Amino acid sequence: MTQTLRGKTAIVTGSSRGIGAQIALTLAQAGAAVAVNYSKDKLAADKVCATILESGGHCLAVQGDVSKPAEVKKLFATVCEQFKQIDILVNNAGILLFKEITEIQDDEFDRIVDVNFKSVFYMLREAAAKLADHGRVVTISSTVTRLMLPKYGAYAATKAAVEQLTRIFAREMGKRGITANNILPGPVDTELFRAGKTAADIERMAEMAALGRIGNTNDIAQAVLFLVSEEARWVTGQNIGVNGGII
Repeated sequence: MTQTLRGKTAIVTGSSRGIGAQIALTLAQAGAAVAVNYSKDKLAADKVCATILESGGHCLAVQGDVSKPAEVKKLFATVCEQFKQIDILVNNAGILLFKEITEIQDDEFDRIVDVNFKSVFYMLREAAAKLADHGRVVTISSTVTRLMLPKYGAYAATKAAVEQLTRIFAREMGKRGITANNILPGPVDTELFRAGKTAADIERMAEMAALGRIGNTNDIAQAVLFLVSEEARWVTGQNIGVNGGII
């Protein structure tokens, strides 16, 4: 892979596994130094970093619950101290709640709002002060914001909220040459996606896509790579579906 991001530093939240891990690996392959953020699974984050380091890249595993503003500040401070500058932020951390609205308990609703919505707000607020001019922000939303799928009510609501936050951030940061966009994946084959679903559920979702399959993590990582590149300098404030034509 061409080292198009050499000299850049990226933070990828929730990148110890799944889509986030693949994004971290892909940005590192393109030359970026990557801060692999994790909340609890240090072993998984260290494994991602080890893969990057073994291939000659630069990586730092940084613990931090990004749903807590104090830990977000600490995350940015740690990365700035290690790499001096932050050029790329990928808001990927998130959880899935697959329940009908009437079944959702108060603590479950509070938790998904904290992790999926508040975390992006805290990250964007800190990025406004810490991100370098001409930086790049990508927030991972979901195609479910364009659909009316049962059992995705709370999840879709949090993702719709971060889409609007990120688009307004793009407007507010445009004067500094910073771009900010949302990627809306369709179903992606990860542990998070498969939780609570039967094989029949997954097959039905694959059939919804024009390309007849669910996505993989590299499908999403390549879209992120484009949006953080110089080639995407004129793309900002957009919601971009990366979903195989599911809608």
